[in-house]
Order: sequence, then C-alpha cells, then structure tokens
Amino acid sequence: MTFTVGISRDFLGADGKNVWGDIGLDGLDAAGIPWEYMDTLSPALTPDQMERYDAILYAAPAVTAGSFDGVANPPVLLARFGVGYDSVDLDACTRAGTAATITPDGARRPVATAALAMLLSVGHRTVVKDRLVRQKRWDLRESYMGTGLTGKTIGFLGVGNTGSELIRLLEPFNVRCIGYDPYCPPERAKEIGVELMELDEVAAQCDALVIMALLTEATHHIVNDALFARMKPTATLINIARGPIVDEQALIKALQNGTIAAAGLDVFEEEPVANELLELENVTLSPHCLAWTDEMSLGNGSSCVRAIIDVASGVAPPFIVNRDVADTALFKERLERRLDSAAALTSR
Repeated sequence: MTFTVGISRDFLGADGKNVWGDIGLDGLDAAGIPWEYMDTLSPALTPDQMERYDAILYAAPAVTAGSFDGVANPPVLLARFGVGYDSVDLDACTRAGTAATITPDGARRPVATAALAMLLSVGHRTVVKDRLVRQKRWDLRESYMGTGLTGKTIGFLGVGNTGSELIRLLEPFNVRCIGYDPYCPPERAKEIGVELMELDEVAAQCDALVIMALLTEATHHIVNDALFARMKPTATLINIARGPIVDEQALIKALQNGTIAAAGLDVFEEEPVANELLELENVTLSPHCLAWTDEMSLGNGSSCVRAIIDVASGVAPPFIVNRDVADTALFKERLERRLDSAAALTSR
C-alpha cells in the first residue's frame, strides 16, 4: 500500500526552491516514502488536497472543517511545521480520524534563542543605535543608555518547552525567573528553576515579561490595560508567541504613556502591522520571523518527517495536539492498516 506525502506550496519561492532551505526531506527519501509539493497554494488546505495524500506537511495554510468536506479518505496525519495550531480545527481532525501534530522538539531552541535575542536587543537599544550610526548622529549616543540583564527578574507567561529552554539560556545572567502557567506542575517548575505565581504578581515583580504561551480563548488579550498597570515603568514586554495574547491598543497606550519602558514584538494582532507601533521609538519590531534560522528549518522539518515515518509505519507519533484522536476506533484502524502494510513490505 503506497503512502504518499504532500508538502504545502508555501515552502516554495518564486524560483521553485524551498525558501526554508534544508527541512530534512531526505529523511522521507531514505525511508522510501514518496513526496511532492502540492500544485496549488490556498489559505486553507482543500478537500482535493486532503483526498490525495496520506500525510501532509504544511506551514501557512489553515485546517478548517471545510477542508474535510466530502473527503472519503482524509490524511492519517497533518504535520504542522511549527508549534502554533490556533488555525487548525482540531475537532474536525478528530472526527476524520486524522492526527494533527506540531514540532516543539524542532522549535524549542530556535524560539528560545530568538526570545533571548529580542530581550537583549531591546535592553541594549540596538535598533536606535543602528539608526544613530546611519544618520551620523554619534553626538546623541550618550542619550540612549541600555539596560543589562544581570541580576534582573524575568517574568514568563507560559513556561512550557520554549519557556523552559529560555530559562536555561538565561542561567549565565544570574536572573531570577518567575512565571505564570496553570499547567506547569510545581515539581517541574522547581526542576527548571522558575517560581510560579499568579500573573498579576509576575507583572508586578518582573523587569521584563516574556510571552511564551499558546493563543487560546483563555490567553486572548490576557495582557491588557490592567496588567500593564501592574508593571514597573522600567519594565519591558517581549512577545514572540502570538499577537492576540496582547491587547495591542493597550500596549500602544502603555508605551506612549510610559506605563512600561519598552517592548519587543515579533507578532501582532493583525499582520502586517499598520498602526502606531510603527512610529514608536521604544519598540523593536520583527515581521514574525525572528526565529527563522537554518536551525529552525531543519529542526521543524525533521520533526515533521519523523512523525510522517511513524504514521507510515503504523505508530502513533509524538506531539499530537488533538490527543483524543488516538483513542478513536477510526484512527486505530488506520494505523493498524499502515502497520500491516509496513510488515508486509519488510517480509518481502
């Protein structure tokens, strides 16, 4: 039984080359699993695409209930190149017996490194200082004193995989790490070196608040006027997670009024951003790509490839986000068919 893989077309540039570079697709070749780039690019995966492939590796397209409309044989696996899944209809995936996976193992270090880079960039005011050089205004350099990390208190909204990795990267700076995460067990918090407390206390005590949470109904606009009012006027906000976690108008007001000192943003409520943030000197901006490095490309892609090989071999992959699907008779049956097929091929 042939197992075919489709790769979403947003990976390809105008020249036909993969814009992400090496994403580990040679792992599929080594496993003897055929793959191809999809013919068309659309905002959401289409029923035609879902009908055609046993597994899909994708980045930008959404997965909606409409993606499954009229699909008699949907993919066993939708492997997302990244960790966000707010654009994936998980209930629709589960009803179809399709596992949806993400790549926390591939993104953990690159995202944490990007957060550290943004934290340092904001503190050292690198964007403003770059501008001074280009404008030949060396006479103003003493007006832009930076803020170091050593000995500071770093607050976390979310201390999962990437948050814990950032905590490890911060160790040489002798910082105190505090965080809010209702899903983090106390014993794990102790192990990674973070003090858990309520979010308003994190906001009140931190010198920088780093957002490392997923976007959910509970986290939408959880960073708002009330939270900014709790923060120190010298504090900074770093967000490389998801834009709508922050009430952007509340942030703009906090930056304009000096309620907080600065912000570093890689994500926004609406992208591309087109509001007052573009005019503020005390915010450092990146177009939702700060973590995009060769390390991220290979890590995320290889994680997707491993998930695909697992499913093609009849094994449930790690990092399934619609966890209920693993207990459904439909998904188990589809895996068993793949297991039987793999066993038959091995015995030849």
